[in-house]
Order: sequence, then C-alpha cells, then structure tokens
Amino acid sequence: MLSIDQIRIRDPYILVSEQEQCYYLYGTTDHNVWSGPGTGFDTYKSTDLEQWDGPYPAFRPAPGFWADHHFWAPEVYFHNNSYYMFASFKSEDKRRATQILKADSPIGPFEPISSKPVTPPDWECLDGTLHIDENGALWMVFCQEWVQVKDGKMCAIPLTEDLSEAAGEPITLFAASEAPWTVAGGEDKNVFVTDGPFLFRNKAGELLMLWSSGSKNGYAIGIARSESGSIKGPWKQDDETLFPEDGGHGMLFRSLDGKLMLAMHTPNNQPDERAVFIEVEENGCTLQRK
Repeated sequence: MLSIDQIRIRDPYILVSEQEQCYYLYGTTDHNVWSGPGTGFDTYKSTDLEQWDGPYPAFRPAPGFWADHHFWAPEVYFHNNSYYMFASFKSEDKRRATQILKADSPIGPFEPISSKPVTPPDWECLDGTLHIDENGALWMVFCQEWVQVKDGKMCAIPLTEDLSEAAGEPITLFAASEAPWTVAGGEDKNVFVTDGPFLFRNKAGELLMLWSSGSKNGYAIGIARSESGSIKGPWKQDDETLFPEDGGHGMLFRSLDGKLMLAMHTPNNQPDERAVFIEVEENGCTLQRK
C-alpha cells in the first residue's frame, strides 16, 4: 500500500466504481514527464482516497505505436460496458495529439481503438475530455496548444458513437486570454495557456467547465460557463479562480459517501507533484472550496 503523498502524479483523474465501492486513480505517471521516452500510464486503487494499491500498468505502448514521449493526462470513462481512456501523446515527427483507448477492466490493459488520434493531425493538441451533451451526442473537448497558436484555444469535436473517430470538424469555444484572471507567460511574456478542461452541469442546469492556465499566482484553475447551456456556448469566464495558485488540471467527482470532490495536482513543480482531493460545494451557480 502507498499513501497518496508517496505517489508522484500530474493531472490526476478519479474513476469511481460504485460496483466495487472503490476509486481508481489515473494521471501522468512517467518520471521523465517532460523529456525522454515515454513508459505508459499506471493506475492505483483505493477505498478511502488515502491508501492506494498499485501501481498497475494500465497502458504500455505496443511495438509500432506512433508516439514515443509526452504520455500525458489520461482520463477513463465507463461507457457502453467498456472502459475508454482519453490520453495525449507525441513523437518527434508527429504533433501532440489525443487518442482514445479501450479496455475491459479499469486497470487495463488499454489498447488504441483506431490507428490514429482524434484531434486534427496538423494541430498541436492535448488534454481531451469526454462530454455527452443534452441530446446524448458524444464530444471531446480539448486544447489547441499555445506552442502553436500562442493564445491557447479550448476546442470541441464531435465523436462517432463507438468513439473511434471524429464525426465532424472541431469548433473553438474560447481563447485563454478571454479570462480576466489569466496572465501571459513564456520567454517573451506573450503566450496564454489552456490546460485540463473538465465539464460539469450544476444543480441549476448550467454547463460549467473547469480549466487551467497561468495566473498572477502561478498555475491555477478557473471556471467558464456556457450561456446557452450547450457545449457550443458562447462561453463566459468567471472573474475569480476556483484554485488560485501553484496547482491545477482539476476534475470533479462524487465520493462514495456523496461529497463533491475536486482532484488536482499541487505543487506544479517537478518532482514534487502530488494528487490532492478537496471537498467543494455549489454556492448559488458557482463552485467554492468547502
């Protein structure tokens, strides 16, 4: 068993298993997260969010897999009686992209369900997350990276029912600089980051999005909300951040005892990143830490 403080992880994602009455933790688990060859993704299993079994090798690339580094931010969903992993990858001769993998078990092994990623091949993309809209249509929300466009974009693309490929063209939801709390960074202080989208419908029926960028206090989590209630927006940015400093890439889950929890990593500097779980509550139409 490992305590959560013993697990180095970025971009933590929790899958709650009601059937097993446990949690599965996924995230960016390679020690060489920024450089060097990628290993894969591990998962951990817990009944209390504190002590964890594992790691279990949820994904290891087969020979010939197109990517060889930057294995980032896996998210796992139970859909149509299978487990689907959305994760980002890169190689020297191909742009960073999000691909969808599938397994019969939450501990894997996960395997690609198609020969290529879902995101556009000429875009630098990352952090795909699943959204099922009010009509039951499947979407992937993802980021077009600042490394390509400077002002990072939040985008969405429709998916086929079997999740194997895009079912249409991507749409842009908003740019990072539209949020009043974001701060430009980079060597020339002229780039804005979009990271880690996660969709959540509140009790009032509003569609909210958690996402991360740089703030005056460092890496932070903000909230955007769709004024139409649908994925197509338009999206309006909250003035204040949900988590203001040195931590981000958040997602929400409901604990086994019914609490609404925020999972994120903090601090943001390697090799000290750890998953933290913070209880949050709905206050009016927004979220706040409890």
